[in-house]
Amino acid sequence: MSKIIRDPFTFHFPRKDIHGETSSTCIAVIDSFIKDNIKLKNKNIIIIHGKGSGVLKKATHNYLKRHKNVSKYYINGLNDGETIVELK
Repeated sequence: MSKIIRDPFTFHFPRKDIHGETSSTCIAVIDSFIKDNIKLKNKNIIIIHGKGSGVLKKATHNYLKRHKNVSKYYINGLNDGETIVELK
């Protein structure tokens, strides 16, 4: 039985899992999630795109680099299937 390792620094960040979305529909999901968290005044969020073929990760990163309310984003060091996003 394997243990789940939880990062104590990101454990409390809101998360959105976009598994099962297409590269085009994931943008609407991410945009809505960012808007909701800006309203809630959250500064950090996590988008779970999975590891797979990298299609969702690429679509997510392409969208985040152009988003006016994203100050920084990067792959979670403990899980490369997640992207941590810092909001302005």
